[in-house]
Amino acid sequence: MFASIRTPDAPAPIGPYSQAISMGDFVFLSGQIPLSPATGEVVGATAAEQIVQVLANLTAVLEAAGSSPSRVVKTTIFLTDLADFAAVNEAYGKVFGTEGPAPARSTVQVAALPKGVRVEIEAVAVIGGQ
Repeated sequence: MFASIRTPDAPAPIGPYSQAISMGDFVFLSGQIPLSPATGEVVGATAAEQIVQVLANLTAVLEAAGSSPSRVVKTTIFLTDLADFAAVNEAYGKVFGTEGPAPARSTVQVAALPKGVRVEIEAVAVIGGQ
C-alpha cells in the first residue's frame, strides 16, 4: 500500500502529482525546483542560488515522510546547463556529505525545466531511522 506525502513546508505541486509517495520502507520524491513554499515564486537567479532552495524543499518533503537527507539512497539532478555542475555539487555536498556513503546519483542536462528554473532534484529515500 502506498500513501501520498504532503507538507506546506515545500511548494505545492504545479501539476497532477504528489510531492512524494511512500511505499513500504521507501519514499519516492517528485522533482523539487527552487520555489518558495510561501509564495510559489522562483527563488534565486543562478543555479548556485537556486540549489539552496531546492535542497530545502527536498529536506522538507523528506522530513514530512519520516526520513532525512542521511537516508537518501538515490538522487537525480536535472540541470539546464552542465556548466553549473560545480556550484550545484558544492551545495549538494553540504547536505548529503562528502565523507562516507553518499547517495547514488545521476546528473543530466535538459533543454528546459518548469518555470524556467536552472535545477531540479528528485530522490528516493528510506523511511525512518537516522
